[in-house]
Amino acid sequence: MTDNTQTPEAEAERLFEMLRRKEGTWVQWGQACQQLQKMGESSLAIFENTGFEPIQQNQIMVGAQVYTGLVSGDAPAALLAHFERKGSDILYELRILSLVDRIAVAELALAKELDCIEVKDIAKAVKDISTMANLPEGFTRHPGDAVAFQVWKALQAKQDSQEKARLIARGLKFANSNAARVAIERSLTDMIAPTTARSPRLPVFRYDEEHLLPRVLPVAGELPLEIADYKAIPMADELPPFGMVKSAKESTWVAIPGWQAIVDIQDGVVILADTNTLKQVSGQELVSNVPSQPEQVLVICDRAQRQWDDSSYFVVEQDKQVKIQWFDAAPEIKLLGRVVLVLRQMKIFDTAAAQETWQIDE
Repeated sequence: MTDNTQTPEAEAERLFEMLRRKEGTWVQWGQACQQLQKMGESSLAIFENTGFEPIQQNQIMVGAQVYTGLVSGDAPAALLAHFERKGSDILYELRILSLVDRIAVAELALAKELDCIEVKDIAKAVKDISTMANLPEGFTRHPGDAVAFQVWKALQAKQDSQEKARLIARGLKFANSNAARVAIERSLTDMIAPTTARSPRLPVFRYDEEHLLPRVLPVAGELPLEIADYKAIPMADELPPFGMVKSAKESTWVAIPGWQAIVDIQDGVVILADTNTLKQVSGQELVSNVPSQPEQVLVICDRAQRQWDDSSYFVVEQDKQVKIQWFDAAPEIKLLGRVVLVLRQMKIFDTAAAQETWQIDE
């Protein structure tokens, strides 16, 4: 009995010889390169033994895999016969597509005698359109319509007449459905007809972060403040989704950034103060950032938060005036709201000083 099995070395040499002589089809060459690589041969070794450069090896290997897929996908016999003889560069560009789209683009390439550069652009257009859930009315997922849709979108942004003419010619060349062709022809008509001014888009913006939506709170007055004025402020009724506030009587309001502490306020009231008056009612000193004068601040309170805790300041009544106090134990007097935060103004930047030339001692 004769043993017909070959050693790996002999099989590798057979494949090298086939590639050197370029025996068989390019599909077989790609399969041979892939087999050699699986046997441990590097692309450089294959190049040195056969003359096939690494970039060419990659092209024919990928192209051969695409061709094998076309065979398994029952592509038309005429299509398979054509690409078995030539077209590795074209099939290489179809690697990004599904099997169905590969067959469709390959048929288009054969019918219109396209080169690999054109096929690369078409493959990208087909890939892009495959990710879209809905297409404009009349466009189909045929590769020709994919190109027409790509052209139609590009025409919306182009102003140069020569560039638009080139795009229209390309769109009409590939458009498959009547609707796609009509859409491209309409662009041609618009280009020939006198241009009319197009209305701009509305400046639309959507909130994407909660803190961008401010909280509008009522201002009770300025320190020193009578407790009656503090209590008289009605609870603000905010209307979703934008936090609009309706006021039954003349009131003063202030918008506070929508930080979480502000968002959590249930019955907010703002007291206008400065670093001097705040010290008088709270006993706490806040250094002014305004040269030679007190700095205005906003004391933001939540009248709904009346449960004592030792980490907060509270509004209380003293001699019918608003006072702000901290208690180390639960007090006997009535708490009229918790101080959520004291909001300072943005630091004042001296623009005149910034324009002066600095003198730097060496």
